[in-house]
Amino acid sequence: MDKLKCPSFFKCRGKEKVTASSENFHVGENDENQDRGNWSKKSDYILSMVGYAVGLGNVWRFPYLTYNNGGGAFLIPYAIMLALAGLPLFFLECSLGQFASLGPVSVWRILPLFQGVGITMVLISIFVTIYYNVIIAYSLYYMFASFQRELPWKNCSYWADKTCSRSPIVTHCNVSIKLGEIFQVNKSWLDANNFTCINGSEVYQPGQLPSEQYWNKVALQRSSGLDEPGVIVWYLALCLLLAWLIVGTALFKGIKSSGKVVYFTAIFPYVVLLILLIRGATLDGASKGISYYIGAQSNFTKLREAEVWKDAATQIFYSLSVAWGGLVALSSYNKFNNNCFSDAIVICLTNCLTSVFAGFAIFSILGHMAHISGKEVSQVVKSGFDLAFIAYPEALALLPGGPFWSILFFFMLLTLGLDSQFASIETITTTIQDLFPKVMKKMRVPITLGCCLVLFLLGLVCVTQAGIYWVHLIDHFCAGWGILIAAILELMGIMWIYGGNRFIEDIEMMIGTKRWIFWLWWRACWFVITPMLLTAILIWSLVQFHRPDYAKIPYPDWGVALGWCMIIFCIIWIPIMAIIKLIQAEGTILQRIVSCCRPASNWGPYLERHRGERYKNMVDPRKETDHEIPTVSGSRKPE
Repeated sequence: MDKLKCPSFFKCRGKEKVTASSENFHVGENDENQDRGNWSKKSDYILSMVGYAVGLGNVWRFPYLTYNNGGGAFLIPYAIMLALAGLPLFFLECSLGQFASLGPVSVWRILPLFQGVGITMVLISIFVTIYYNVIIAYSLYYMFASFQRELPWKNCSYWADKTCSRSPIVTHCNVSIKLGEIFQVNKSWLDANNFTCINGSEVYQPGQLPSEQYWNKVALQRSSGLDEPGVIVWYLALCLLLAWLIVGTALFKGIKSSGKVVYFTAIFPYVVLLILLIRGATLDGASKGISYYIGAQSNFTKLREAEVWKDAATQIFYSLSVAWGGLVALSSYNKFNNNCFSDAIVICLTNCLTSVFAGFAIFSILGHMAHISGKEVSQVVKSGFDLAFIAYPEALALLPGGPFWSILFFFMLLTLGLDSQFASIETITTTIQDLFPKVMKKMRVPITLGCCLVLFLLGLVCVTQAGIYWVHLIDHFCAGWGILIAAILELMGIMWIYGGNRFIEDIEMMIGTKRWIFWLWWRACWFVITPMLLTAILIWSLVQFHRPDYAKIPYPDWGVALGWCMIIFCIIWIPIMAIIKLIQAEGTILQRIVSCCRPASNWGPYLERHRGERYKNMVDPRKETDHEIPTVSGSRKPE
């Protein structure tokens, strides 16, 4: 490579041209990569990755799955799936992004035929980002609503109907017309005609909790279905705007600013969980709740059920945020010789231990709720939205000082959501930076804020009166199969086509040479075990597909069709980009396929000093259009 001459407004280091930090404020003077920048500290990266991996699912899904799948026995398949599916894919993506210093789309110079996989990851992240910030808006609304002397959902208020009650309510009376024949008469009809039920003839049904009616009637103003959009709920729209302002402010300097914010947003949830656990442990009934969570006697017979193993694999896969593009994007800002292997181990273990720890905090409070209401824990435990915005708020309302605990809880949900949102937006901006580096250097702030504005406008449909149906629709279709397909193709492409041994050599360039026995486990997982597991989960998910519904309200046909269109739009870029790359290649169809299955001529370490003998003839990675497709012979084009 010829030595580049540097204009006066550039600094030169060796043979590399680097932009002055004054021209590119998201790059520090001590950064190894002066084009893209690096994390200021190793801890910035670790906390950002922990914040990305540890999300709402760790709090509102894992504890329920543990309780529902045999208690403590569920930790066995959970740990096995971590070792077989979660950790191998996590390590692979961290290594991939760090080696090339590229985001989830441009990193597919490693295998041009599969570049559509990266586009799929980014598109799915965009869809999920739209509704994920709506959940953050819900948390903001509930946090603001908690700044009152008494929580507004503590009692049935003006917004409640006759079914609002913490105790069972009388809905019918058994009436005997003649001997042996008993009919049920609606209680409301009896009341309207000044009749009363005879003692012992009442028919009871569970009432709706005040927190449930508050969620539906006040917070959401929920309509009767997806085809009744209603109006925009103005206070949710304002909370959504605030959520996007927080995200945009934290990311206006990219990783240089978000890397500092995560010191609070990634650590604070652990402080709150510890406080909630200590408070919950002092309450009556807490031990009963915890025994339900871990199982006083763990039900090991549950391990014979395939559903338990499927739940464990699915939870691991989604809680680690693999195949979303975020891991590649965040790791691309690491220094080349960072030990990504030890990082992957630490982050994955932290994520899983957080899930277990959160379960104790959640179930200790739910146990107290069951105790004072005279119910079994199984009658009050819920998952997802029902846990975060109905069951847990209801339990907090019954505690002394309920508003304080409610503010803490929803502020914790806010910080959990923001961490994941930071990484998702960074995935989008990293993709833009890789595709348009010159534009991004000059206009990072307006582009970042512009992305936030566009996503805010797209998210307004999710804060209408039918908004919760839209949130569930996007989650049901976009946060499932597309990610599994991308992960399977990612493994197959890198291991089977690019070459697992070659990829291991790339990793050893970063972290040093390891003994063959060290790679034995990773080879087994990357080549066979992990792809087979993910394929099994994908097939299971497709076989078990059911039409989405919310609160037992089915979605209309056009809503289901729209859901399919969203996920097809995300994954269709895989064959489209493959066709485009084949058209751009030269030679016969077989030669084109072969050439597109080889790395592009600009694939390899971003900085020349790291390329060594293996990549000494590599084309400058900043050159895009002329060198994206390898020559037919597979040799690298000269500069």
